[in-house]
Amino acid sequence: MYEQETAGIKVSVEPIYLEDQSQPSEDHYVWAYQVTIENRSPQTVQLLNRHWRITDAQGRTEEVRGPGVVGEQPVLRPGESFEYTSGTPLSTPSGIMLGSYEMEAEDGSAFDVAIPAFSLDSPHQPIQLH
Repeated sequence: MYEQETAGIKVSVEPIYLEDQSQPSEDHYVWAYQVTIENRSPQTVQLLNRHWRITDAQGRTEEVRGPGVVGEQPVLRPGESFEYTSGTPLSTPSGIMLGSYEMEAEDGSAFDVAIPAFSLDSPHQPIQLH
């Protein structure tokens, strides 16, 4: 589990390698990631936009931006949380993801909340001892 808190908003991510959807012989590896966003601040907030940076094992980076998450722009009152699951494919057996959510507080101020960097590792990644 990867966790990070920004301005009272805690983001937790758990990546899961999906063996049944991956085809290593065709350089196709798939992960799901479960995200929990918890409002520990004293204000009601709304998630407006997301920004992801996905980097594979060869250093190729893809950026994804868009409104909300899984078709929603959740509103979180103090103490509430929102969970969702999404996924990503890679052409390499490992990679890394990180990003941010653009949030708006009830007073109209906008701020970014960091999504912690998390590792996408499959059992097909060669182990290297350093």
